[in-house]
Amino acid sequence: MATLTSELLRPVHEAQALDEAALLRYAAAHVPGFPAPAPALALTQFGHGQSNPTYCLEASAPGGEPRRYVLRKKPAGAILQSAHAVEREFQVLKALGAYTDVPVPKVFCLCTDASVIGTPFYIMEYLEGALYLDNKLTGITPDKRRNIYLAAAKTLAAVHKIDATAVGLHKYGRRDNYCKRQVERWGKQYLHSTGEGKPARYQKMLDLIGWLKENIPEEDSSTGLGTGLVHGDYRIDNLVFHPTEDRVIGVLDWELSTLGNQMCDVAYSCMPYIIDGALSENSSYGGFEHSGIPDGIPQLEEYLAVYCSMSARPWPAANWKFYIAFSLFRGASIYAGVYHRWTMGNASGGERARFAGKAGNVMVDCAWDYINRENVLRAHPATGMHVSKAPQQGFHVEQEDSTLTSGQGKFVPSEKVMKLQHKIMKFMKDHIYPKEDELYKHAQSTSRWTIHPEEENLKALAKEEGLWNLFIPLDSAARARKLLLEDRSYVSAGSSNDLLLGAGLTNLEYGYLCEIMGRSVWAPQIFNCGAPDTGNMEVLLRYGTKEQQKQWLVPLLEGKIRSGFAMTEPQVASSDATNIECSISRQRDFYVINGRKWWTSGAMDPRCKILILMGKTDFSAPKHKQQSMILVDINTPGVQIKRPLLVFGFDDAPHGHAEIIFDNVRVPVTNILLGEGRGFEIAQGRLGPGRLHHCMRLIGAAERGMNMMVERALSRTAFGKKIAQHGSFQSDLAKCRIELEQTRLLVLEAADQLDRHGNKKARGILAMAKVAAPNMALKVLDMAIQVHGAAGVSSDTVLSHLWATARTLRLADGPDEVHLGTIAKLELQRARL
Repeated sequence: MATLTSELLRPVHEAQALDEAALLRYAAAHVPGFPAPAPALALTQFGHGQSNPTYCLEASAPGGEPRRYVLRKKPAGAILQSAHAVEREFQVLKALGAYTDVPVPKVFCLCTDASVIGTPFYIMEYLEGALYLDNKLTGITPDKRRNIYLAAAKTLAAVHKIDATAVGLHKYGRRDNYCKRQVERWGKQYLHSTGEGKPARYQKMLDLIGWLKENIPEEDSSTGLGTGLVHGDYRIDNLVFHPTEDRVIGVLDWELSTLGNQMCDVAYSCMPYIIDGALSENSSYGGFEHSGIPDGIPQLEEYLAVYCSMSARPWPAANWKFYIAFSLFRGASIYAGVYHRWTMGNASGGERARFAGKAGNVMVDCAWDYINRENVLRAHPATGMHVSKAPQQGFHVEQEDSTLTSGQGKFVPSEKVMKLQHKIMKFMKDHIYPKEDELYKHAQSTSRWTIHPEEENLKALAKEEGLWNLFIPLDSAARARKLLLEDRSYVSAGSSNDLLLGAGLTNLEYGYLCEIMGRSVWAPQIFNCGAPDTGNMEVLLRYGTKEQQKQWLVPLLEGKIRSGFAMTEPQVASSDATNIECSISRQRDFYVINGRKWWTSGAMDPRCKILILMGKTDFSAPKHKQQSMILVDINTPGVQIKRPLLVFGFDDAPHGHAEIIFDNVRVPVTNILLGEGRGFEIAQGRLGPGRLHHCMRLIGAAERGMNMMVERALSRTAFGKKIAQHGSFQSDLAKCRIELEQTRLLVLEAADQLDRHGNKKARGILAMAKVAAPNMALKVLDMAIQVHGAAGVSSDTVLSHLWATARTLRLADGPDEVHLGTIAKLELQRARL
């Protein structure tokens, strides 16, 4: 049966009493929103858990509703070195809560001053939910048992997919040689815990340590796939589930978390299949494989298949024996420590801790029994679960069982992303589509180079609804958050840091949303997600100095100004950036810029205040070290906007594409980005995500073309029947849908590889997406235009404008020929390996 969080509370043990007055003073001063004035404090203790003492604080001001908080502290007295690190728990919970969708309780404050209540502690939110302390889930229906275990597997996969660097945990631990170091660490702690009396399995434990050292998997020395954030104690009873839904709302007990070999987490979460973890006087193996799997709980292989599918991890058969034996060894070491603390009088698990020593002995026996088995896990998943290898990304599991595939798949957005999808689609339906005609009329009027007031109103509304700057990736958001927190004066009054920094999405997650924005040429800028601003903001986030960020980045994040990117030149083939001729010459405290640029998108916009310009600072340097990027205030003397350029007759007012002359333009030396000769380096960092955004939007443009095509075909009659009834139309429609879906998957795969491997390693599939997306969109939009007849080529529909935009992206994102060359070179390199 489920146990509610509140049912675990009991009176505070006399030996673990706290100075409640001191605690109350500290909480009132450091916990945001803590009840005041002079709240009453009721303190109880959680009976579950064997490590850091955990308390419930219930505070209520006179006449107010009581509020509950959770306090977690180090045990009193002598403890093992490096154990019970509540400071690390606080660090990882804070990072996950700020930057990820992994369900964790919100943390409020960390106190390292032991004088307050005797040891360091932190305070977090109280989660009222269901805990399942019995691995067999006795009293639970079979369907619910299945859902609980699969939810645990999916949540673990979500933990392991976190980019530790992006969330600020890159120094949280060493990734390599995790098992090797863990065997050393837990071996030493076992010896320390048993120093005053050798348990019955002492020699067997020493032999087990020796076996583990000799059989550490080769993959443990890696820092690549399969290494990252490790929970360290992941199991069902460390998860809080929603009171009525079968989903995890909180992952608890991060005391042992670090960076390292994530398969250790997976094996440890599978312990119920191997051994009964309940602490009792008559402990025996008792795992599901001995007692039988309760009806509804998935087989071990199915549990692993779901994890592998959700995390894109390889099937673990090759080293499964080691990982299970390692988990049992570590469990035995932990239980030895629990028993040691019980003998010292400071174990938090009460009388249950007295049986920990015997349970540890049983785990040692179980480990040796498992090691001595001939077979422990199939070399491949069972029938119905197929493992296939995808280039550059390891393995993923494809499940044929419909009960597994329902709602599953590699490219199925998270609940968070789906909520944002629905919000954006509703916003588009309610606010953008109805205003398109009005915005188009203004853009074709004599006032077209001014901003329609409704555009600014829509931007304000999008910001209010949290649909702002969604393009900002996790790692850049972390950088910007640090910047804004360091100096709150950067942000204008009334602006929220959280609103400015997006929703903490990966490139893949943003792809689902960017596609929707692409259905309207007006939408991206309404959400502050339009080019070239997104790429320019990303450059400033990654490479700008604090002064540059304060002056230009923050107003861009707020949507108060816009920007342009000046690179292409009319007199040279700018697809080869080494050809550019614009000069940037140093003269004391200034750089002087001379040159001509064109197709500087955004420069015609009256809100455009800053340009990022690429030119040459040293014509004699190595080929790719001549170029630099520099910030140019558009109002600097010598910046001459000559004319707006037309795209198949569209001037894209008020945004526009300008031809600009730079005539002895003097800018401060502090405007240089990253340093002289770093232009190509910045360009490569900018072009991956920014150009992939174009591909994402093209999917949306094609989708809108499909919708308009179908509506038109169903409503128009030609030659005696609806256009939709003609076989030629049906054939073309089907082919368009096939190409659109193929391209969508390619773009999502490119975004996923960009997230996991970075721009350089993902360059091949990025090039594929850049070729495929505009060509597919052109084919679909051309078909939609054909179905609309004369209306399709007119300005009465959006089709001609969408087509013109798609056609430019076969050039603006680099010509197809450049991308095809990149793809071909990589193929040839692969053939030589």
